[in-house]
Parts: sequence; C-alpha cells; structure tokens
Amino acid sequence: MGRLPDLWGALSTAQLAIEVVATLSFALSGMVEAARKRLDAVGVCVVAGLTAFGGGTLRDVLLDRRPFFWVQHAGWVWALLGLAMVAMLFMRSRHLQPTERAMLWPDALGLGLYAASGTQIALQAQMPPLIAVLMGVVSASFGGVLRDIVCNQIPSAFSDHRPYAALAFAGGWTVVGVQTLGGSDEAALAVGALVASSLRLITLGLDWRVPAWRIDDDQRH
Repeated sequence: MGRLPDLWGALSTAQLAIEVVATLSFALSGMVEAARKRLDAVGVCVVAGLTAFGGGTLRDVLLDRRPFFWVQHAGWVWALLGLAMVAMLFMRSRHLQPTERAMLWPDALGLGLYAASGTQIALQAQMPPLIAVLMGVVSASFGGVLRDIVCNQIPSAFSDHRPYAALAFAGGWTVVGVQTLGGSDEAALAVGALVASSLRLITLGLDWRVPAWRIDDDQRH
C-alpha cells in the first residue's frame, strides 16, 4: 500500500485548536504526576512531553503520517516547556501539593479532545470507522500509559478500574455518528469531545468502577 497523503495541510482551525488544548491538558496532567513522584525539573519536562505527545505520535506512526504533529508545530514544544516551568514555579511559590485528583481533571479534558481529533484525523486518512475510532483511543490513552510507565507504576488506564479507554471509544463513535448523520466536522469534534470528557468526569465524580478480574486463592496453584 502506498504512502498516505500528508493531511496536515487539510486540518481545520478547529482540529488544530483541539490538538493544542488536548496537548497542553495532557502536559499539565503529566507534570502534576511527575511532581507527585518528586522528579526533578528535567524529569517533569520529560514526563509532561511523553504524556502530551505520546498518544498522538503513536497515532501518526500507525497512520504513516509525516512529519509528526509536534515536529511540524515546534512551537508546541516551547509551549509545553514554558507550561511546565511556570506551573512548577507557581506550585512552589504557593506551596501547593500535587494530588492525584489534580492530575485527573486536565487528563479528562485531554481524553475527550484527543479521542475526537484522533478519530477524525483517521477518517480523513480514509480509514474504516472502526480503525478510525481505535486511532482515537490510541491518541487519547497511550500518552497516559507512557507517563505511568516512566513513573514506575502499572498504567492507571489498565489498573484503577475506572472507565478510560472505553470512554474514548464512545467519544470516537460519537464523532463517526455525527458525521454519518451529516453534521459538520466541527460539530462532530465538539460533540465527540464533550461526550468522552463528560463521561470521564461523571465516572470520577461518582467513583464508578468496572469489575476487577478476580482469581480465587485455590485457583492460583
């Protein structure tokens, strides 16, 4: 199969805006998690960058998209570094303690935005709907997976039993549904992101959890 066409020039202003906000949201969640682990300034910037760019980079690799989105828009890297520095200085000056809950809120926003934009970008690359939705899930989930691996813990997307990837999946199908019904690209992005982020915030607020896989003691041997 030949190389897919470069889609960066075809991205709308709405898509670029959503990618920017999603990237910065994930960067902030990565920075808070790195601060919780008491990493130094370099570690904070690295973890913030992996969280912000990891999922989108893997999406671009799978879609054979070059250059990567953060290489094409190098200003985002400067924005990420600036955000990390300003946030660390602000937290230290105000003696704010990074908490898990503080990390979850920007992560929920990034989840919805990246799920929607990743799905729509894959649709524009002429991927089938299911593959496009999975690209949205990859975009939304794998930055957080890399964040947790670098911070030496099992990725929370797989282990904390709060719905995460499934909500990105729902947001991606919402994008597909809105566009199938004739909605504009902007409407599909907005509704898909709203669905995924809102569901994530609801599950966090109500502490909904999916059942854990249980193994009886007598089955361990």
